[in-house]
Parts: sequence; structure tokens; C-alpha cells
Amino acid sequence: MPKLGMEAIRREALVNATIAEIGESGSLEVTVSQIARRAGVSPALAHHYFGSKDQIFLAAMRRILSDFGVDVQVRLKAATGPVERLHGIIAASFGPEQFDREIVAAWLAFYVQAQKSPEAARLLKVYAQRLDSNLVFNLRQIVSEEAARKISQGLSSMIDGFYIRHALQDRVPDRDATKRLVCEYLELCLQKETRT
Repeated sequence: MPKLGMEAIRREALVNATIAEIGESGSLEVTVSQIARRAGVSPALAHHYFGSKDQIFLAAMRRILSDFGVDVQVRLKAATGPVERLHGIIAASFGPEQFDREIVAAWLAFYVQAQKSPEAARLLKVYAQRLDSNLVFNLRQIVSEEAARKISQGLSSMIDGFYIRHALQDRVPDRDATKRLVCEYLELCLQKETRT
């Protein structure tokens, strides 16, 4: 196999191992040695490919965000109108893959890391802007610009808030019930705006 092919395979193995190690420990308190061992490579090779544990973690989060983005795009393409697209964004946010133990642990670690790392903060900002952009684009087809931005903020807050509550608390509605609550909020907002 060409060297470039092996590098891509090893990088992917390191990203997967990072997600698995964070999921097992529940935090970023994992070492490059643990990640490398799980990936079946040497710690020196992990450092060679990524430079540091933080860079490996950022690569893992980029992959998680990319997978989420693909799910959103699939749902948007399948939808027939703005309301259905909004429901698709909400459904992707509460999709079963987003609630894998490892993915939840990575997201929680990512929120914490974004408070300390400018690169993680930038990546989190990109996620938030994309979510807002997708919501506002579809909301503007139904309500005014001002209302679209206000509703988008409410939806984003509910999505992120419920996700964190699911990760940290036992007494939370299940994923489907949570998704319904967010969709009901959307419907109430749209009814209010279209009545005025």
C-alpha cells in the first residue's frame, strides 16, 4: 500500500481511538500513549501525525462534526419544505449516533476544551454558526428576519441544552420525547409569528 494510504489509515485509527478513549474515561484525561496503543501505532507516530494530544482531539471533533453535518445534509435533501427541513435539523441533533456514549463524552470534553483552547473555541463557533445558518435560512422562508433569528436562538439553546442534560442527568425525557418538545417549541413560535 502506498505510504500516503497508510498515513490516512493510521490517522483514522488514531481519531477513532481518541473518541473511544475519551468515551471510556469520560474526559480528556487520556494520554497519547493510551490513544496510540488502542490505534495500534507508536506514540511517536501519533505525535508525528498530529503534533499533540490537543490536535488529535480536534481532529476527532472535526470528524464528529463532519458526520453530524452529513446527517443534516441527508435530511435536508430529503425534506420538501422549510418546516420539514427544520424538523430534519432537529432530528439530526437528537439522532441515535449523537447519543453513543463515546460521542457524548467527546462533546462534553469539547465544550470544556473550548473554554481553554482558542482552536477548540473556533471549531465550536463554526458548529454554532452552521446550526444557526441552517435554522435561519429555513425560518426566513416562513417568518421575518428578526423572528427567524430569535426562533433560531431558542431552538439552538434547546438543542444544546437538552443534549447536555441528556449527557449529565438521569431524569430527562428520552430522545424522541426531547425531539418532540423542541419541535413543539418550533410550532408554537411559528404559530405566534404567523398570527401577528
